[in-house]
Parts: sequence; C-alpha cells; structure tokens
Amino acid sequence: MSKIKILVIPSDRTGVGFFRSVDPHVMIQNLYPNDFHIDIDYEPNIQDANFLKQYQIVHIHRNIGSSYEGNDQLIKWISSLGITTVVDIDDFWLPGQEHPIHHIIVENKINQRIVANLAAADYVTTTTTIFADEIKKHNKNVVIFPNAINPKNPQFMEPTLPSDRLRIGWLGGSSHLHDLMLMEGFVSKLSSINENLQYVLCGFDTRGTVTEINKQTGEQKQRPIRPEETVWVNYEKIFTNNYTVVSPQYKKFLDSFKESEYPDVENEGYRRVWTKPITTYAKNYSRFDISLAPIKNHIFNRVKSQLKVIEAGFYKKALIASNIGPYTIDLKHSLDNGKFTDGNALLVNETNNHSDWAKCIKKLYDNPNMRIEMGERLYETVKDTYDLEKVSRNRAEWYKTIII
Repeated sequence: MSKIKILVIPSDRTGVGFFRSVDPHVMIQNLYPNDFHIDIDYEPNIQDANFLKQYQIVHIHRNIGSSYEGNDQLIKWISSLGITTVVDIDDFWLPGQEHPIHHIIVENKINQRIVANLAAADYVTTTTTIFADEIKKHNKNVVIFPNAINPKNPQFMEPTLPSDRLRIGWLGGSSHLHDLMLMEGFVSKLSSINENLQYVLCGFDTRGTVTEINKQTGEQKQRPIRPEETVWVNYEKIFTNNYTVVSPQYKKFLDSFKESEYPDVENEGYRRVWTKPITTYAKNYSRFDISLAPIKNHIFNRVKSQLKVIEAGFYKKALIASNIGPYTIDLKHSLDNGKFTDGNALLVNETNNHSDWAKCIKKLYDNPNMRIEMGERLYETVKDTYDLEKVSRNRAEWYKTIII
C-alpha cells in the first residue's frame, strides 16, 4: 500500500500549533515511516489544486493563514478535490468579554468564521468530550484526541530541587487575570505560615503594546507597553499580597524588571519566573511543589483542555484546581469531611473560592506525605492516557479509516 500523504497547516509557529499540529504529526511520522508521509507547512500553496491533489488528508488547526474570510469555502473546495479535510480546534471560538481579544474577535466576526470552518470540514478533532458536545452543534463528525505529553522530552524531565519552603506555583499566559482573581486574598489567609512558603509565578512577560485613543479626534496610536502596566504586575500583587511577603530589597529588584534571578530568591516568599518558549516552558514545574489551576466558570473555560492536569501529573505535583469543566474529567477530590481519601487532587467549588484555595494549601502544608501521594496518583492517572505516543498511535489508526 502506498503511503498516506498528509498536509499539516499549523495556526502558529510558537504556541498551540506545537501541541495540536506539529508534535503529534512528527510523532506519527517517526512511528509509521512506511505508512505516512507528512508535510508540515505554515504557508502552503493552498490555491493550487495540483499541489493539493498529492495529499489524501489536509489537517488544519482552526484556520488557514491569518485571514479568516472565505476559509470555509476554501475548505469545501479542498474536499471537492477528493481530499479529506480535518479541522482541529482546542479553544472555544468566542472568549468572554473579560478576555483581552474579545472585542477584536467580535468586531472581525472571527468567531463566526471559525464556526463556519468547523461546519465545512469533513471532520473536526478536539481535546475533550465536553468541547466535542459543543462542536457537534455545528458538525456531527467530531473525534477526540486530547493534548498529550512526550515524557521523553527534556522539558518534562527537569528534576525538582529541594527547598526549605513549600512552593506554590502557577504557570500560564496573559489572559488569566479574572481566573487568578478567584484566589485574591489567599496569601493573606496563610499569614501564619507564609514564612515557610514561597509563591511562584511563571510566565512573567513585559512585551506587548498599548493602544491610546485621542478623546478629541478619536485617533488611535500604539506604543510599547511600560513594564509596570503589564497585567503580570496585577498577577504579582495577588501572589505577593501586594508585595507584603517580599523584602524591601527584593521589591526594589522586582521594580527594576530585570530579566535575571534575584541572588537570594530562595529565601524570599515569592519568585518571579520570566516567560520561556513553548519548547522549554514546562521546566517551570520543577520550581514548585503544588500547582494551582483556578478557572472562572464560563463557556470558554468549561470547554478548555485539561493540559494543566496533564502537565502537573507528569511532574508528579500536587494539584489544586477549580471544580469546573476540564478539571472534572480526570480529577477526584482527595478530601471527605476533612479527611484524606484516595483522590488525586484537591478541587475548589465555585461557592468557596473566597476561602478554599488557602484551606487546601494549608491542608497540604500540614500533610506533606499526602501531598506526595496525591502527586503520585495524578501521575498514574495521566501517564498512559495522555502519553503522546499512545495518542499519536490512535490518531494514525484513525487517519487510515477516513481516506476517501
């Protein structure tokens, strides 16, 4: 049998394309060199029918290129050539009003165009059963391939160094202010033990622009964002209780926004960790002992993938997460009437956001053995189901069944 030729079109070079397009298909090519020929092309000659006809499958993450207009018709045209079209999506098409790019998406009707792409495709692939149910309102042919980890990747093998402090960490991007605000005040509630804790914030980034609008003329101008204006400073205030857990010397260092490590950071109650590329970011899990995953309850978050669960699990970290959406898929609460059970995480209910983040941290501080056991159980939960090789083998076998 001749090789199945697949054209993979990632949506970006540095972000979600890594998990949803590049990594899985590189794995398939390595596992099945005699069965598949896979080309990963960010800017293919997509208007050339002769070019396209060499492929049996075209995999598209969300959209082709930077312009969303007319993509649904392009996808239909590719299908008309006898090529199976697969559109992959891992995030809901319309973030909530709190999200930094909500107004841009609405103004440019990007959400409507993404939905049109999904409807036009022969198949849609996504991350969870929860999201699949939402997508089926637009396309019935939905298949689940979860985000997955290659445990042999060096960024998931970084050793966690010992510390005299219990380290509580969060790792993420710049659109999570309202998620982190769910925990606001948790540091002050732990004041009795803060001298034995360190809060670790990973992903700190001062890049970006600010749009200024002239009130008289309506003219818009963009300028580079000043470091003190970045949303990460707001994150930092949550993780430091407005800098009360750091020394005056360290506060002065933080205010300088130098992308270097403070010499005595091990003895501080807070650690700022600057952003890393997608190929090394996961090493940050080695910097803390407890991973936090707060998310606000709305549709965008409910259909997200459980990537934070998977990453924390492969690093054997104790996890405290919101009892919402993706975190209800694999997680089992480890407390019953205040006593530890055989669960693999601590889950915070929406009604208890004001108190339970601190209570859960205190519980794990008082019970270090249970913290370790929770991390081990979480690892056992994710290590097979979310291993990239297993998920890629499932994807490859499915590809073999959908050739027109």
